Amino acid sequence: MAAIVTGLIPILRTAVDTTTTYKGRTVWFGFLCIRLVTLFVAEMPWFKLNSDFSCSITRDNVCTRACFNQHFDKPVVMVWNYIFVLLILSVLIMELFTTHIHSVFEKRTREKKESLGELKSASDPDNNTTAMMILDMHGSRNTVLFYLFSIMLRILVEFWFVYVLLYWNLSKLNQGVFICKSYDTGCPDQECLVSGTAEKRMSIYALVSVSVVGIISNSLFCIHLIGHYLL
Repeated sequence: MAAIVTGLIPILRTAVDTTTTYKGRTVWFGFLCIRLVTLFVAEMPWFKLNSDFSCSITRDNVCTRACFNQHFDKPVVMVWNYIFVLLILSVLIMELFTTHIHSVFEKRTREKKESLGELKSASDPDNNTTAMMILDMHGSRNTVLFYLFSIMLRILVEFWFVYVLLYWNLSKLNQGVFICKSYDTGCPDQECLVSGTAEKRMSIYALVSVSVVGIISNSLFCIHLIGHYLL
């Protein structure tokens, strides 16, 4: 996870320094950075989930692992990281779209200058190719609809993340004691538990709070876009 943090921060900084911007852009990248830090901290209590799982009757490694696999049959950390990647993709969709709009704008501007015989050389100080271009939401309904699509996709991913946190992870911790049956494993019936549940619950609460804030912010921004640009 530390490698992910180290590798993504320069990418986010490069994306923020691009030549095209739009409303709410800084907010979305800010949320990604907050999520990245929260995810890094929240994963720490879950790194040793396997070793935190212990049983009462036997210390046999095979029986303990069999009981662990029986109850924790869904991934935890990998799903969290995968959902974070989906959130990044939901933001990059709009970034790719604005890059396309910017390239089309530059091409049309260049063609217009060439047709007028006013194309300036690259050494001309008045030829500012790095000027910031603000995406005009009033000028294109399709741009607003595409922006709404990226935000709604982000909301769906956030809702899925909250579902995973509450029904996959938190529900397991709330069980307290895990009853393991022998079945065909040859292991005795025993009771098992996970240590450090307080830290694990707190990490889930932290991630849920960030997701709820993200859902509220994205929903309010959707209402703003619809009311200000479409209605």
